[in-house]
Amino acid sequence: MSDLGSEELEEERENYLGEYEGDRNEAGERHGKGKAMLPNGDVYDGLYEFGKRHGQGTYRFKSGARYIGEYQQNKKHGQGLFIYPDGSKYEGSWVDDQRHGHGVYYYPNNDTYTGEWFAHQRQGQGTYLYAETGTKYVGSWLNGQQEGAGEFIHLNHRYQGKFVNKIPLGPGKYIFDIGCEQHGEYKLSDMERVEEEEEEEASIAVPKWKAKSITPLELWKPTPVEEPPQLDVPPLPEEAHTLSEVGETVEDMQPLTDYSETDDLETLIKQGEEIEETRDESREEIINEEEEEEGR
Repeated sequence: MSDLGSEELEEERENYLGEYEGDRNEAGERHGKGKAMLPNGDVYDGLYEFGKRHGQGTYRFKSGARYIGEYQQNKKHGQGLFIYPDGSKYEGSWVDDQRHGHGVYYYPNNDTYTGEWFAHQRQGQGTYLYAETGTKYVGSWLNGQQEGAGEFIHLNHRYQGKFVNKIPLGPGKYIFDIGCEQHGEYKLSDMERVEEEEEEEASIAVPKWKAKSITPLELWKPTPVEEPPQLDVPPLPEEAHTLSEVGETVEDMQPLTDYSETDDLETLIKQGEEIEETRDESREEIINEEEEEEGR
């Protein structure tokens, strides 16, 4: 995965024999957009600042590798994509020519690592996907290896525990999709004999799983929503339904008449006029009586 090579041979010096086409500043330094061809066959096409690669650019190695991304003071710095001769590639953050920060590495066998990097190494939190089996490791990394708390996720089960130099060690548990968990511990107490090429045997510590207990898998269930208690409301007395308490008058509550069924509309009109006349006469009588009482 090395990406340090002939790119480092390009320097601004008096005896530089490469070719350059592009912008320069008043001091004659490469400054702005330009293209440089190095004596070894590498080519850089991008931005310069005061004689150094600075900004967005593309560097093509003679070996077939190439970098497309940001530069700062002649070094890969910022976001960039590096494609290696073997077909692998890294896309993510760079600091001082090294993979540093968050990024994704695509390996030639189609495995992928997505997570944090430090000084060119996988370090921090990350996920490694094994393309052939579909297994996935999610957890901590240190110096390029699984280290610390992590989880191996397989097709029908997964293991949760701690890892030391990419091997499981210490307490952990297997969680099966059938609905149970197996608790136990990985130990290095058992030794395995391995024959080397010189026909000499060497002892290698191999972690062995010691199961302790099996418990049912507790599935998450939603908490039932409790309905509020129903309050017993006593029925209102019949007097509460009287028209006087609800503020309605008898006149307002008169049922509507369907005039479409009346044969003689004129008769109804006359009846209405007679009622109005009767009301007017009654009002006049009341007024006259009041005036007489006042006169007395």
